[in-house]
Amino acid sequence: MAKLVVGIGGGVAAYKTAMAVSQLVQRGHDVHVVLTRGGRKFVGAATLAALCGRPPVEDTYDPAFPLGPHIELARGAAMLIIAPATARILASCAWALADDLLSTLYLARDCPTLMAPAMNATMWQQPAVQRNVLQLQRDGVDFIGPESGWLSCRDQGPGRMVEPQRLVEAIERKLGLGGEGSVPADG
Repeated sequence: MAKLVVGIGGGVAAYKTAMAVSQLVQRGHDVHVVLTRGGRKFVGAATLAALCGRPPVEDTYDPAFPLGPHIELARGAAMLIIAPATARILASCAWALADDLLSTLYLARDCPTLMAPAMNATMWQQPAVQRNVLQLQRDGVDFIGPESGWLSCRDQGPGRMVEPQRLVEAIERKLGLGGEGSVPADG
């Protein structure tokens, strides 16, 4: 199927992304994971390696990639998926900071990008976060979610990452593989 690069940000919703990675692999996709420093706090490298058959890439200067992981992972990718897309990741991508492997990869890609935000409701509603989302949408990034509901901070409101199945269906629909039951990737 398709080469998919999945970037995992530092949020408790990272477990949902691990579940989506498993589903994507089971559907035949070639999944490569980029694990941020924050993402590593919520889901382990061993888990992701077992799910996709290769260790996640974490280091901007990983010697396994002579041209740099941001270049080699981007080449031939059908899509970049960032989930959970935290406030930090949104800002780094919107402002082209290239301050870690994931935001550098974002700048090096020439494929569609789908972000699934997840954060506290107050954070999500901040004008600065909404400006970054608007800028990324202007730059052609698609978003799915966030949804409203129970958040890990024990609050309720917008900021909950979409469920893994919904994320997988949105990815496949964007790839032109969606069938019945697929959902649009517009949150």
